[in-house]
Amino acid sequence: MHTKHHFRVAILLQVVGVTISFCAGPVCNADPGAQIPVGQRQLFLDDVGIARIENLRRAMHSPQKKGAVIRPRWHGLDAQTKANGVNAIIRSAPVFDPRQQVFKIWLLDSTCFHSQDGLHWQRIGKPNLPVHKVVYDASDPDPGQRYKAFLPNRGFAVSADGQTWKMLDIPSVNSGDESNFSFDPQRHLFIATVKHGGPHGRSVFITTSADLKQWTKPELRFHADKTDQRLGHENIAKRVADTTLQPLYYKPNPAVYNVDVYNMGIFGYEGMFIGMPAMYHAVGKEPRYPNTEGFQLVQLACSRDLKKWKRLGDRRPFIGPSRVGSGAYDLTQIMPPSAPILRGDELWFYYWGGKYRGGWKWVGPNGDWTTADGSWTDGYWTVEDDFHPDPDIGGVCLAVLRRDGFISLNADERGGYITTKPFLIPSEKLYVNVNSRGGMLRVDALNANSEVVATSHGVLEDSPRYELKWQEGDFAGLTGQAVTLRFTLRSGRIFSYWFE
Repeated sequence: MHTKHHFRVAILLQVVGVTISFCAGPVCNADPGAQIPVGQRQLFLDDVGIARIENLRRAMHSPQKKGAVIRPRWHGLDAQTKANGVNAIIRSAPVFDPRQQVFKIWLLDSTCFHSQDGLHWQRIGKPNLPVHKVVYDASDPDPGQRYKAFLPNRGFAVSADGQTWKMLDIPSVNSGDESNFSFDPQRHLFIATVKHGGPHGRSVFITTSADLKQWTKPELRFHADKTDQRLGHENIAKRVADTTLQPLYYKPNPAVYNVDVYNMGIFGYEGMFIGMPAMYHAVGKEPRYPNTEGFQLVQLACSRDLKKWKRLGDRRPFIGPSRVGSGAYDLTQIMPPSAPILRGDELWFYYWGGKYRGGWKWVGPNGDWTTADGSWTDGYWTVEDDFHPDPDIGGVCLAVLRRDGFISLNADERGGYITTKPFLIPSEKLYVNVNSRGGMLRVDALNANSEVVATSHGVLEDSPRYELKWQEGDFAGLTGQAVTLRFTLRSGRIFSYWFE
């Protein structure tokens, strides 16, 4: 509910040559004491804090793939092992140790690697516990507990160096065979996503903790729906028809077609939460194992409370498959990281890419996956007789995105604008992340009577952090006063704004 207030100042961000209509009445009514923290970037993923958008279009941007940074070691292995394929799998992002000034990451088999630049990785070895979902909490006063690991169905562990671990005497969090783990240092919040059954199959349950000891009850918070099924059938049809993509081993079976959530990384980002669900598209039935062949598409979603989620980019892939012959690993299976790594004005996403999903069979005492008691634990994996995979079937891949570059508001040559709800200006320095090369962005400050009290110089360049300069008026004098920002853009895109 909005209540009516009278505001002393409003701010207009305007592009030269575009006629702007100031929003009047209830759309601009908000708490004049609302605040934006200094340094916290305001993105345009959802409509929180936004009063009006006119003639601007939201566009999702995928990170640029850089290739594999950790490849499986298969040279020198025996013929059978190479025939079955060797993998390098992750389920969480690297962590940075400020004391050692190195990044560290753990594979699914717990092998630890470290790197000084995030590109060249060296194998350290395996720790004393099978950890592979690890975060680093620099705020922990005990140096011996700054590395923290989530071991699904077993519990949690802490370490001083990431190699020697100690289990904590706290209850475990149960999960199916997929889960994810992240840490939001701003909220000091640990986030675990676990897999259980839900609508349409695999679904995401979320549990959180402020101290790693007391965890909330895992609750169903993200799952596939009917729209995913409709779009999934379209995605499957396109993939099957696209000869530039990795073909599936088993024959597509429309009776099997289904979309569910295989895994989901969630991370805190600039006052909100961003999720990367791996939407699994089941295409064919594996004949000797109770599962399906298919592929994942990593999508994008956001939330303000970890409960209600907004799907972004019209559910198109945020990270999709690479083409056959590209030399890439992510031809079929793609698993999201727990979080990106901030490197300057870029976000680095480390994720697992797999070339195949079908083509292996489970051989048990009865010739397939079944045993006398109906289980499938007694047996071994091997390839189908006519399936000959590459010896390196999966690796750790890197993709890079402009900072804040998930969603932009785009304007064509006609121009458009966005107005925010009123808030208190926290600082005299206003920054934008914008690409207005070939267009223009300008900022005007208006009072409650729509009178211009300050005007900025136009922004005519592509800059991930541009400090606005003021052509007329005293913008610095508005600090502490309630304002409304209106960004107007012509022939460009804007990603975020913030104060310093």
